[in-house]
This record gives sequence, C-alpha cells and structure tokens, in this order.
Amino acid sequence: MRSFLIRFLHAHRLRKWLGVVLLTLGVAASAVTVSHWLSLNQDDLHDPANPDIRLLQNPAEALSKLPPDAVGNQVNWVKALEQGYINPRTNIYPETKIRVLDKDVLMQKTGEMPMVLFPHKQHTKWLDCSNCHEELFKSKDGATPGLNMFAILQGEFCGRCHGAVSFPLTECNRCHSVPRTATGAPVKIP
Repeated sequence: MRSFLIRFLHAHRLRKWLGVVLLTLGVAASAVTVSHWLSLNQDDLHDPANPDIRLLQNPAEALSKLPPDAVGNQVNWVKALEQGYINPRTNIYPETKIRVLDKDVLMQKTGEMPMVLFPHKQHTKWLDCSNCHEELFKSKDGATPGLNMFAILQGEFCGRCHGAVSFPLTECNRCHSVPRTATGAPVKIP
C-alpha cells in the first residue's frame, strides 16, 4: 500500500509539470479557457528565483489549448491525438518499424463489473508493443497472471500509466464499458 501512495503522490506532482513536456509534442491552438493548473513559479518543482524559468511554457498556457476532460490532468489525450492537437514522435530511430494495431480485446473476467474492452489502437498510437508486451501483459489471451484491480490500483499492469499520465483509475466506466446480459455474456452491440 505504501508504494501505491508514493506512486499516487508522484502522479499528482507529475501533472504539474506535464505542460513542460508538451513543448516536445507540438501543441496546436484551441479556444478552451482553463486556469486551474499551477504556474511553474508555484509548482514546488521549479525554482522561481531562476531567471531561466521564463523560457519555459506554463502548464495553463499549453494544456488549456487541448480538448478538456473533467478528470485527471484535465486533458482528453485521446481526443488531442485524434484531432491533431498533438503529434507525438512515433520513433527515435528511423529504422524502427511502427505498428498501430486496430484490435479490441474483451476482458470478461471482471467479477460483477461490466467487462473491459481494451482498445489497442489508442494505445499503439502512443506506445510500441514492447512497452507492455511481454513484461506487463502476455500476448496470449488469458496468460497474464495476477491481472486484477488490486494489482492495477497498486500501479501494476494498467496502473503503470493510468493515474499517472492517463485518466485516473477512479473513472471505472471508461474501461468497464461492456455490460453483461442476465447470463453474463456481453451485450450485443449492433
């Protein structure tokens, strides 16, 4: 539990400097007005006495231009990517082959919660397959031992990113999105 709290506190501080990271992502303009991000002078990460702090972009300046979200760091990163607000590098080395996988995986072992539909496409636009496979998740269906919400809440599996650089784990319905029929089977979506 201690490591989960440390990761949670680290994630909270992480969103304060996320605006600086956006400089490398190529942020486009928008008309959203939000002012709840701390400035670099107030974030307890940057030295306000350093004259070079004025060279850095404040989070409110960068993040307010992105599609808003009601949770986490207040940015809908998937929309930002899909709508062209950001354009992350796909690779560092030109010889690296990029593979965007448009495949959804239905995770049915979720107790009484709705099932999880994992969208590979949104994840592989940001990450290479090797970021998650084979260390965090086995490629073979059902072969990942210990995958459960307790482990995720402690920062394992999905919890490595969600809650730190992606929407928080308190947004259950974003992942648990496929309802069950009375028999427990997935609801057929036309």
